[in-house]
Amino acid sequence: MSSNLRGAVMACLVLAVAPSLQGCGRRPPPPSFGPLEVGVVTVESQPVTLQTELPGRTNPLAISDVRPQVSGVIKARLFTEGSNVKAGQVLYQIDPAPYRAAYDQAVAQLASAQANLATAKLKADRYADLVKINAISHQDADDAKAAYGQAAAAVAQQKAALEAAKINLDYTRVTAPIAGRIGRSTYTQGALVTASQTDALTTVQKLDPIYVDISQSATDLLALRRSIAAGQVGQAGAAEVSLKLEDGSSYPLKGRLEFADVTVDQTTGAVDLRAIFPNPKGELLPGMYVRAVVDQGVAKAAILAPQQGVSHDAKGDATAMVVNAQGVAELRPLKTGQAIGDKWLVTDGLQPGDKLITEGLLKVQPGMPVHAVPAGSAPAPPPGAGGAAAR
Repeated sequence: MSSNLRGAVMACLVLAVAPSLQGCGRRPPPPSFGPLEVGVVTVESQPVTLQTELPGRTNPLAISDVRPQVSGVIKARLFTEGSNVKAGQVLYQIDPAPYRAAYDQAVAQLASAQANLATAKLKADRYADLVKINAISHQDADDAKAAYGQAAAAVAQQKAALEAAKINLDYTRVTAPIAGRIGRSTYTQGALVTASQTDALTTVQKLDPIYVDISQSATDLLALRRSIAAGQVGQAGAAEVSLKLEDGSSYPLKGRLEFADVTVDQTTGAVDLRAIFPNPKGELLPGMYVRAVVDQGVAKAAILAPQQGVSHDAKGDATAMVVNAQGVAELRPLKTGQAIGDKWLVTDGLQPGDKLITEGLLKVQPGMPVHAVPAGSAPAPPPGAGGAAAR
């Protein structure tokens, strides 16, 4: 092929390919971005029951150490350890033989005193008649009357001795002073016990209902009372109390607050509260550690903010992003109280009607225009959108 023909062919190829090259080099126009879409929750005020979770310990409603009232040898133990007993139920039998003998002796002595009383009465009556006719001296009549009085006193004395002997005989049957659950026996059959000894034979505890003793900071209690006095918080109705057990489970039955102590513990700065709970199945045992959830008041116009909409800065102060009237994200410092479910109780920083941003917070900066939609309604970005944008 001649050089002229080759040049003509190359020129044609260049002219044919040039439009394609121009098309490949063309750039699409940059996309237009609108305001960032964020999910918001409109803040509303509502009455909320204020609850406080406090540490506590269970204690029996009543507790009684069982001790012997008379000395002797234990002949029998008449209960099963760990069982429930009734008030007055016989727990131990102490050898009654010496006390029965003392009782029988007191019976005989009373009979003798009563016989002497009858004789003294007859003599005093006869002498009273004889002195009227001057058959005997007044001294003899007075002596007979005094002897009758002494005989009557002796009868009263022997009656008291008989009653004491009967009491001691009854005390050989050691009974339960209260109804409840009985613990282990520290003495066995054949053991010698003494009256009013220091060591208890066993212990009976009444566990249904059962007390829960709670401690609350005096500062928190004072703040609550000031809020009630200012009208910000209303009094709780029945002061209902719930329990969380040590394993994290919830006790199924509700209790009620019995009283709050009037003295602050100087070592802990806490005030003692006492609640009472039904315990029909004996699930709560004395000494268990529990968490008590106490109803302490009702906030009449409380503001609750979802926890996902509340952040904390480097100082630990609570903050939130809201959409203002101009559609711009605005950073708000907050004051929060206790957590109620999955929300924070906000005491300052939010007003009813504020639009709190709960979705898209990671992309929002203060002063950024945003498009607010109800939380949960914002469409999810299409799969791979982020990768396409990066390319």
